[in-house]
Amino acid sequence: MVIDQTDLRILDALQRDSTLSVAELAELANLSSSPCWRRVQRLEEDGFVMGRVALLDPVRVNVGTTVFVAVKTAQHTPRWLMQFRDAILEIPEVVEVHRMSGQIDYLLKVLVPDIPSYDVIYKKLIARVDLFDVSSSFSMEVMKRTTALPLGYVI
Repeated sequence: MVIDQTDLRILDALQRDSTLSVAELAELANLSSSPCWRRVQRLEEDGFVMGRVALLDPVRVNVGTTVFVAVKTAQHTPRWLMQFRDAILEIPEVVEVHRMSGQIDYLLKVLVPDIPSYDVIYKKLIARVDLFDVSSSFSMEVMKRTTALPLGYVI
């Protein structure tokens, strides 16, 4: 699907505030409400908009400690991967998992209240799946946090 600058303005506005009304979106996109709504529906149907969520403050919901966990495995089999996937899916504190290139195999982002809580998560993970090496790093300060994706590469 080809999208234009108007679609990009709609996407940018939605990713920054998904609570905007159609009238507000239309104004930002220089459209009337009906054409704007049709564009939003098309963008959703075509998979540009994956969902709409409320972003919560991790500190306010008592998961203000961010841990980045580097995982290495000596096993690269489909069976091990399924076991690993099942383990991480069952741990809600694991909020992101990336399969990596380079020195580590997987990078996990874990949100917990404190270091002892992370230790519980670590023990759950190693009880479920055989890991070669696990290295944890604790975030000291969030210097930038955004969910807004850069849209300059779309067109």
